Formats: sequence, C-alpha cells, structure tokens
Amino acid sequence: MHYENDENYFRGYEWWLMKEAKKRNPSIKLIGLPWAFPGWIGRGQNWPYNDPDVTAYYIVSWILGAKQFHNLDIDYVGIWNERSFNSKYIKLLRYTLDKQGLQRVRIIASDNQWQPISFYMMVDSELHKVVDIIGAHYPGTKTVANALATKKKLWASEDYSTFNDAVGAGCWARILNQNYVNGNMTSTIAWNLVSSYYEDLPFGRTGLMTAQEPWSGHYVVEAPIWITAHTTQFTQPGWHYLQVDGHLEHGGSYVALTDGLGNLTIIIETMTYSHSQCIRPPLLPFRVSPQKATFYLKGSFQKVKTLKMWYTKLGFKSANTTLFHPLPPVKVNEGVFSLNLAVDEVYTLTTLLAGQKGTYPDPPQSKPFPSNYKDDFKVRNPPFSEAPYFADQTGVFEYFVNTSDPGGHAFTLRQVVIQRPITWASDADQTISIIGNFKWVNVIITCDVYIEHSVNGGVFIAGRVNNGGIYVRRSRGLFFWVFADGTYQVTGDLSGKEVLMKGVSGVRARVWHTLTLKLKGSSASGLLNGYPLWENVTISETSHGWAAIGTRSFGFAQFDNFHIEAS
Repeated sequence: MHYENDENYFRGYEWWLMKEAKKRNPSIKLIGLPWAFPGWIGRGQNWPYNDPDVTAYYIVSWILGAKQFHNLDIDYVGIWNERSFNSKYIKLLRYTLDKQGLQRVRIIASDNQWQPISFYMMVDSELHKVVDIIGAHYPGTKTVANALATKKKLWASEDYSTFNDAVGAGCWARILNQNYVNGNMTSTIAWNLVSSYYEDLPFGRTGLMTAQEPWSGHYVVEAPIWITAHTTQFTQPGWHYLQVDGHLEHGGSYVALTDGLGNLTIIIETMTYSHSQCIRPPLLPFRVSPQKATFYLKGSFQKVKTLKMWYTKLGFKSANTTLFHPLPPVKVNEGVFSLNLAVDEVYTLTTLLAGQKGTYPDPPQSKPFPSNYKDDFKVRNPPFSEAPYFADQTGVFEYFVNTSDPGGHAFTLRQVVIQRPITWASDADQTISIIGNFKWVNVIITCDVYIEHSVNGGVFIAGRVNNGGIYVRRSRGLFFWVFADGTYQVTGDLSGKEVLMKGVSGVRARVWHTLTLKLKGSSASGLLNGYPLWENVTISETSHGWAAIGTRSFGFAQFDNFHIEAS
C-alpha cells in the first residue's frame, strides 16, 4: 500500500518466498514485523501511532490479503522493529484482529529490548492480556526479572546477524542452546536467513547461507545451515523444553525437548569463547575444556534403549571440520549414557528416526557482475515487481507499463514512492537504487530518464557509489543530476551538498532524455542526449563503487534502456 487505498498484494519477493517455504515445510510459522510504514499512515510525521486505527487497518489488511490472494496464514505479528511501541495501538491491533476473525494471530512485542515492554505489561493488565509473546533482539542469552514475571513466552525474536564463517556457526550453536538455558527463551530467530544482497552493503554475508550472485547462480551452503539442522530436523513447533540445568560442568550447554508423545531430542554444544562470538552484544570471556558428560534420563524416558546421534565439529587451525554427520547410535543403560566431549562440537541425540543431510548439485562457478549489462525493462508479465539486480536503498523502483507512451518507452522502471516513509533507519531524502560491482572503477553509464513532476522533479545516474543500507545518507560517488527547471548538477554525494559543477541543461519534465556518465581514472564527464554537457570534473573522494539511479526527492520518475560498461 504505497498510497492509501492502494491494496496491491503482489509486490516484492516475500509472497513467493513464503509460499516456497510452505511447500517445503507446511508447518512452518509465518511472522510479519513492520520495519517501516508508508508515509500516508503518519500524516506527515515520522510516527505510526498518531492514528492507531489507521495503522491497525494497514497491518490487518496485509494479513487478510496474505490469505485471500496467496492462501497464506500469518501466525504472528509484531509492532515496529526496534522502535517505540504504543500500548493503545497494541490493544487496538488485538481488537481489530479479533473483529476480522483473526483470533489465531498472536501478537509479539516489542522486538526491541526486554524493557520497558515487560514493565508496562506488569502494570497494565489489559496490555498483559493482549501480548502473547515478549520478543527481544540480541539478548545475549539473558533475560530480566520483569519478563520472567509476566509468565509469557519469551523469544529472541531477532538474533545471530553474524558473518557466516565457522565463528558465525559457533555463535549460532551457542545461542540456540543458551538462549533457553540462560534466558528461558523458547524461540530464536536468525536475521537473516539467506544473504542475497550485495556483500559490500552493511552486514554482508550475515545469513545462514549465501546466495548473492543471481547473475551466475552461485551459492554457498554455509556452516550455520548445518548448525540449524541439529535443532530443526529433530524438533517441531509445539515441542517443549524440559526443565534441566543445561550447563555442562566444564563449559558448554545442553537442552532437551519432547513432543509430549514419548519422543526426546537432546542438543549439546561445547563452543569456546574465541570461536563463538556473535556480532552483538559483547561476550564476556569463559572457558570450555574437554570433558566426559554423563546424562540421566528419568520418568518415561528411562525406558529409552538407544539414541540416534548427529555430530558437528567446527575445525579451527589444524582441526578438520565435520558438519552434521551421523554417528553410530548411543546405547542407554537403565536411563544412563556418557559422552566424551571435545571443544567446538555439537551433538544431537534423539529418539526420532528422522534426520538427513540433504544433497544438492554443485553450484555454478562464482562470477563478478557482468561488465557489460543492459536492461530495457520490456517484461510483459514480470515474476516480481522489481527488476533484477537493482537493490533499492531508499524508495521503490518497480516495473511499469507506460500506457501514455506506446512507442519506445512503453515498459519502464518507475520510482513509485511519493511520500517519505515512516522509516526504521535514517533513510536518505533522495531515492536511490544501486546495481553492479562495488569494485568498479572506470564505467560508462547510460540511461533514458523521464521526470514526471514539473515543479521540483529531478533524477540522477551515478557511479562509484560507496554506501547503502543504514549508511545510505552518507553515500558518496559521482552523481549526475538533471532537474525539471532546466538545470543540472554534478555532485560528489547523494545529499547534493558537494556541488562539483552546475549549469543549464534545457531538460524538461514529461520529456524523455538520455543521460550518459563517463568515469575514467580521476576524471568524469557527462552527456545529454548524446551531446557533451560537462567534462573534466575531478573525482577525489571515491575510487570505486556501484552504479545507481534515483530521484531528487520522493516523486514519480521513470528510467529506461539502462546500460553499463565497466572496466
């Protein structure tokens, strides 16, 4: 809903991703959490709670649309990612969900820290009633007394976010266990699942696996995937943690879960301090040493005779790595068994016969982004609303059918956000979408542009762009702007404060123009409609970076026949 009453339930890749996940695991849970809101909700302010009924309508419409158009049941919904919550809004959200027959949808609050949401729930009985789960981000395996006192389910509703090498796998193994052992958290959610964005953007390769080259098809199944399997292949939503001490005598931890039907799964980790540090919060030093651990099964589990076993060894220095490997079953003698545990290991012991280390074909070879790339956006029925390889950092660039131009620009890429959103991060005041190879130095970028606003409209093409994501406001590079008032500027930054050259271009709104930007060594030049407009601008700040397109502010503009030649 870019605009009020603009109910489009086919934008983005998320619908496709959720349906693909359901195909593979029909019991997987789906959660919706707003990171930002469209600007119309805030009525001109960067705040979603001034009209809480409007915000609740927006969220509930999305949940209803998921079911109506994609047959997807959203199981949980959050409030606002890592930003302030509002008690009145949370209560109204519950009321609106119930009114629409969505009693099954549970509310998570507040996807930030344990406080102050826990305190507010303790002193507000109505708020306590409508919040089903307290979700904290990056809790460091710890919780607080007020959160425990609510008797609500506690989740690490965002965690991990760590480079996905062996240390990242160690981080993931440690917190998957210790979030429950130390903090009574019964769910740990990784951000992010798959690193499918340019690696040089913030938090590159912090997914459980890496698939960041759609142009080559290359991907890497990283070690955190197999750490995940130690838990997720042998439990399901609805299983319960058994109340055990969970701490091993010489460091490390274990958890035990049951389905209540006689099945048992035990997960053990012995991650060392230097091999399990997450990106946040800071980890206090601790010691883990080799040990023999003896486990005692009580009650109905005392009858268990054998436990299937799966094993991971994260190799550091000279040690070899073993990932999710089946070992011979462990014999249980009158409810007792022992294991010799080395450091940096993970074990799963289970009564389940399930467990499989899936196979996959060798991925294609890794390749850099094509050095000669074109896109005319002529896609009649695009599978997604966005064009491939463009990564929107501020604003939204979508395929567009230009019915007013039946000629050469019938199919274009259009920037469609016309009002600054209620943002999570400090987004830029300009819209920008990046593309290409961060290492590019010498490039020629050509693009047809169409300014739709005659008063304050403007567009740019850019090269050597050096920032994105949460740092997009500080993006530098070489930006070639044209404006609807017939002027142009060349700037060294996205904000337009560092003006390197300016003048008259003759560009008008609602007329197609062709911009060309040439960057070679320390020099830049620009062409308009094939003719030189400016030249001999010195590039002094950025030596390499992405190509980009964008607009002066939030407003409609179109782009076509995009072409990059890089060397």
